[in-house]
Amino acid sequence: MAYATDIAATPAKGLMAGIVSVFTKIGNGLIRLAEANQRVQRCQRLMDLSDAQLAKRGMKREDIVRHVFADCMHI
Repeated sequence: MAYATDIAATPAKGLMAGIVSVFTKIGNGLIRLAEANQRVQRCQRLMDLSDAQLAKRGMKREDIVRHVFADCMHI
């Protein structure tokens, strides 16, 4: 035996899902934009180095962000 219903989703749930979807898309776009930033990419490349490789450059891991953003941030 099968059961069926004719109750439709309430407009409030549909509206809320639409709003959440819009903000999710905006958030994902901002993340992609930030990851495309050359400074963020440089930080990632430096983070991928070993501690020994960083030491050869005279850097510590905790100094990477300060080093990359030194000209625009005063930390």
